[in-house]
Amino acid sequence: MLKQLMPSLRITLALTVLTGLLYPGVVTGLCQLLFPKQANGSLIVKSGRVIGSSLIGQNFSKPEYFHPRPSSAGADGYDASSSSGSNLGPTSAKLIRGTIKLDDKKKEVVDFDGIDLRIVHYCLENGIPYTSSVPLDHFRDASGSLDDVKLIKAFNDDKAPLVFTPIDPIPADAVTGSASGLDPDISPANAALQTARVAKARGASVDQVKQLVAQVTKQPTLGLLGDPRVNVLRLNLALDARFPALAH
Repeated sequence: MLKQLMPSLRITLALTVLTGLLYPGVVTGLCQLLFPKQANGSLIVKSGRVIGSSLIGQNFSKPEYFHPRPSSAGADGYDASSSSGSNLGPTSAKLIRGTIKLDDKKKEVVDFDGIDLRIVHYCLENGIPYTSSVPLDHFRDASGSLDDVKLIKAFNDDKAPLVFTPIDPIPADAVTGSASGLDPDISPANAALQTARVAKARGASVDQVKQLVAQVTKQPTLGLLGDPRVNVLRLNLALDARFPALAH
């Protein structure tokens, strides 16, 4: 018994030191030496303060900024500690049309916004022409804002569902989240549809903003891996640097 136990203990100890200490230590050291920025999270620093990571998406909602993909990471999205997608399949009625629920005060609120509702807001925010089976004014509240609960109910109406159709195709990444909920990039097509809104809010020309988008756009790795992509945080920082008078 002892003859079998002692060799097992020695092998366990050796493998623990090799794979638990030496290998991680060497890899960590090489990464810190050769790729320090990537090894430390690809953090982005502005004015001596960390404002984010080029690898993790964050929310931008003001009109003068490019907006990221929708996110289901955490209760309000973009929570790096709760990375996740919606886990809803492409035929899910909830994913497409959205759902509502009752809050603590028994008031109807949005439970899940759904792709149909996201398309409505994306079109209105970016001035994309559309057709609607019912005028959107029917879904506005007293202040003139769209009532998302009414819209979701209309999309889920079994007898006469609301049909809202953009004239121009909407890129999938504009209205769907990634599997992680933290995708930091958008497609060039998504960025292109947002350019006019951002240019107007910045007091810049569309061509000027297009040039910034082109500068930030990354091509597929090695020309083969992945698709062209635009990092939202880096693009918005470039906007702030180029047009600081209108940046907030």
